[in-house]
Amino acid sequence: MKLFHAATSPFVRKCLVCAHELGLRERLELVPAAAHPVNRDRAVVAHNPLGKIPTLITDSGTVLYDSRVICEYLNSLSDGHLLPDEGPLRWSVLVDQALADGLMDAAVLTRYENAARPETLRWADWTAGQLDKVSCGLAELERRGGPAAGRVDIGTIAIGCALGYLDFRFASFGWREKCPKTAQWFENFAKRESMHATQPPAA
Repeated sequence: MKLFHAATSPFVRKCLVCAHELGLRERLELVPAAAHPVNRDRAVVAHNPLGKIPTLITDSGTVLYDSRVICEYLNSLSDGHLLPDEGPLRWSVLVDQALADGLMDAAVLTRYENAARPETLRWADWTAGQLDKVSCGLAELERRGGPAAGRVDIGTIAIGCALGYLDFRFASFGWREKCPKTAQWFENFAKRESMHATQPPAA
């Protein structure tokens, strides 16, 4: 299988962490990609019209995107322990993933605003709105007391990758001070081999 990827993408990292946890990492060939909101990578667009990463080409040639679809596909290739088949826990895990993906979306859009948009065109209120999504998402995680210790599923993997991206791109945000319970959970979750193996390069 081929995965269009960039080591700095939290959505790519989510797929790679899932692959590690499922014992599938060696089956993935990583294809470097330069996804950008303006200068779109045509090698990616040739397979995914949205031009986004991650994009996966399966062994049979089927193209899959986005990260949610790819993670579910990888889960289907193994014993399927990252996503419950049915019942209340399934919906809880999927909501956790949706919350984490929303955090990542807002953080990545903020990154694009400050790194890709010309300085004279940047909109401070728009950035503040995106960061408010991050703050509200973190507050919800903290209200719950953070994910349950010992849980390893698509939801907790997504949360871990979202928090890791905040550390990577928004270290000054200081989320740990505001969310000590979530920070304690992340300190333990980040020790997993799958998280170590997928850490982004130094910012």
